[in-house]
Amino acid sequence: MAEEKKNWIQGVKDYYNELRLEMRRVTWPNRKQVESTTAVVIVSVFAFAGYFAIVDAILSRGVTGVLTFFAGK
Repeated sequence: MAEEKKNWIQGVKDYYNELRLEMRRVTWPNRKQVESTTAVVIVSVFAFAGYFAIVDAILSRGVTGVLTFFAGK
């Protein structure tokens, strides 16, 4: 039991040290990069929302037309 606890504690220490080492290797973006990529994401979201709204309107009219056509007969 004591050996398992010792191994677990050593594992946690190793994990923490490896995590700190890896975080030092990370290349963090600067403020300008974050702002520009955020702007791209926001514009993309609105573009896709507009695209899907148009596709939804076309499909909904098509389905309504087909249902009206078959329901009328």
